[in-house]
Amino acid sequence: MNKQELFDFYKGKKVLVTGHTGFKGAWLTKMLLMAGADVTGYSLVPPTNPSLYELANLKLKMNSVIGDVRDFEHLNEVMDQVQPEIVIHLAAQPIVRASYKEPRYTYETNVMGTVNLCETIRLHDCVKSFLNVTTDKVYLNNEWCWGYRENEPLDGFDPYSNSKSCSELVTHSYINSFFGGNRSNCKVAVSTARAGNVIGGGDFAEDRIIPDAIRALKQAKDSDKNIATINVRNPFSTRPYQHVLEPLYVYLMIAAKQCSDAKFAGFYNVGPDDCDCVKTGELIDLLCSTWNKNNGILPKANWIDKSEIDAPHEANFLKLDCSKAKAVFDWKPRWHIEDCILMTVNFTKIYLQTPCEISNEMENEINEFFNLIK
Repeated sequence: MNKQELFDFYKGKKVLVTGHTGFKGAWLTKMLLMAGADVTGYSLVPPTNPSLYELANLKLKMNSVIGDVRDFEHLNEVMDQVQPEIVIHLAAQPIVRASYKEPRYTYETNVMGTVNLCETIRLHDCVKSFLNVTTDKVYLNNEWCWGYRENEPLDGFDPYSNSKSCSELVTHSYINSFFGGNRSNCKVAVSTARAGNVIGGGDFAEDRIIPDAIRALKQAKDSDKNIATINVRNPFSTRPYQHVLEPLYVYLMIAAKQCSDAKFAGFYNVGPDDCDCVKTGELIDLLCSTWNKNNGILPKANWIDKSEIDAPHEANFLKLDCSKAKAVFDWKPRWHIEDCILMTVNFTKIYLQTPCEISNEMENEINEFFNLIK
């Protein structure tokens, strides 16, 4: 689907987005607002300070409800009031290292939050399309050099990854037990999307490599230092890095397509091509070299290896096989890793120098991305 087709579909549609105050949620909300959708968000207060949601002033253009997906009664009240046609579930505790510190909270949010949302959808006939966004980490990771397919076993190692595996299984059960099994006459068309690591402007989360780099750059700028040193925990780990707009476009396409025809409902990997699956050290090399070009008055960037001997377990090698999404939707990634870094650097320089322009920059990047889709 090109921009016009996608925007025509969403224009005037009632869409509920959980987790709208987060990084991906803010970008998705911006895309939906540009399409003319009637957007309601349900989420905790922004999880970071600063936050992209607040910098872009998104609450002025949408119905923003502050709530917890663990609170079934409140979530159900919102569903009663909004009567959405489409639901996209992003709300989560999304950080691997945080899940080691707060495993119970992680499971409550990521598993029971999914149960609560599925249950509210079961009780409301208004919903025609539901997409649960999980992660590439849902799979049993054997440290293979090839990508995981959608039919591989689900068994994440750490509490975050495992809770997302559970979220998948909850969704599968509701599909089979209550939503009609994704037959052509099903009650609700339901899919899950398992996306790789996203990068892009406006991510301020803890324990993520690009936000860690941005914080180092801002701290150096605020301290009038000429050099920003970025600490990298896992420089030799390989990840399927992609720009945040890549999976968000696929999410919107899946939700739209299955709303019109349930044959499109299913379980989909969303990630970059193999050529863009890089080691974290290579990613930061690229970030530093891109940042240091035409840098003006901003500090230069470099990085050092800060590998931790007794760090909590994280996967060393992770790739996705996205053949299914490519075949079903005639889709392919648009931006290579060099493009992703360039967009992230450009956005970050605007954030550091003219933050009032962030909303316009988001629109510009979204339009630039859609210009590549014919």
